[in-house]
Amino acid sequence: MKRTFTFLLFVAFVANAFAQGTVLKTADPISARFSPDRLKRIDAMIEQNIDSGYVKGVVGFIARDGKIVYNKSFGLADEEQKRLMSTDAIFRIASQTKAITSVAVMMLFEEGKFLLDDPISKYLPTFAHPTVVDQFNDKDSTYTTIPAKREITIRDLLTHTSGIEYAQIGSPKMKAIYAKAGIPAGFVADKILLADVMTKLGKLPLLHQPGERWTYGMNIDVLGYLVEKISGKSLDQFFKERIFIPLGMNDTYFYIPASKQNRLVTAYTFDQSGRITNWSKSTFPAFDVNYPKANGTYFAGGAGLSSTIKDYATFLQMMLNGGVYNGQRLLARHTVDLMTMNQIGDLYINPDKDKFGLGFGLTSQNSSAKLGISEESFAWGGFYGTLYWVDPKEHLVCLLFVQNWPFPHNQIQDKFRAMVYQALND
Repeated sequence: MKRTFTFLLFVAFVANAFAQGTVLKTADPISARFSPDRLKRIDAMIEQNIDSGYVKGVVGFIARDGKIVYNKSFGLADEEQKRLMSTDAIFRIASQTKAITSVAVMMLFEEGKFLLDDPISKYLPTFAHPTVVDQFNDKDSTYTTIPAKREITIRDLLTHTSGIEYAQIGSPKMKAIYAKAGIPAGFVADKILLADVMTKLGKLPLLHQPGERWTYGMNIDVLGYLVEKISGKSLDQFFKERIFIPLGMNDTYFYIPASKQNRLVTAYTFDQSGRITNWSKSTFPAFDVNYPKANGTYFAGGAGLSSTIKDYATFLQMMLNGGVYNGQRLLARHTVDLMTMNQIGDLYINPDKDKFGLGFGLTSQNSSAKLGISEESFAWGGFYGTLYWVDPKEHLVCLLFVQNWPFPHNQIQDKFRAMVYQALND
């Protein structure tokens, strides 16, 4: 009887732990089966990149089974102010916003608000009767169109297969079309609204037929507007109430409050001689790099957030936990499975034939063979040099944050990826 009671207590303990979800806590690397000496190799690699003038400052993060074994900052957050980088520095995470918006979409999906294969025009009528660019005139940006073969679905948007491309950073043809219509890419300091921009976008042609191929674009911005329409809240408010507060993500914002703006990392670029230098308007006139400090109103679901590495790691740990963190369930386990399985069939997103789920890139066998990241790990990054991946097989959450654009010396990213795995002790 006593043995049965003890077993039942153990079962209850395990069930409760599963329901709570693994919580990130600092731990001895050995307890997570990492070699402390081999982790130090990462330090040396990052410092070498800083000494070589490839980056000014870096924050790296590694957790296994929720045990934080690496959370280190290097170099400077701002060279002019001689401000050292810190682990609580705030970075422009740009396209890492997409995963958070995708989770918001799937939370509403779980509530029965829509189905993934519903046409987006059912909820955002301006996207009805889409057309596709046929002939384009480079001289004056005029174009002709043909009707799309079908409507854009919510699944098309989550997988970047709709035919919507990117303003300001996409192909010359679509950049010109979007520019003429006044469509921004997402880094906005002006007092404009997502609803107004997405309404204009819905009337513009697609690059290709829906579902025809994978094209990175403003799909998740459209879905941010969908979240606003269905929830009746701004995307900023939805994120705060439904994701950030439950997860304890207290340093993630579209527009950083004044009391925390001194923690924003300076963005850097490279001059004509290849030397790293402060970002300026001449670097990329279309972008105001100081947008996180503005009192803005544009909540771009595909690009607008700034965050700390710990906040974003918490979000990723929730995904690794199957949708729950510290007793707060955001998604069902089956929904997380849906988001992290191949949703684009025989299409692929790059020469390594990586796949895409609902909001996340998925590591292919080809990519796994290059750096050792487990196949089917899910990952993405941001315009200014931030990156992350989650490896369910090895129970890893890994992030590397820098703040450079362009990023010509990108070996630091691949070296970090490879060196996480060389430090495993099992």
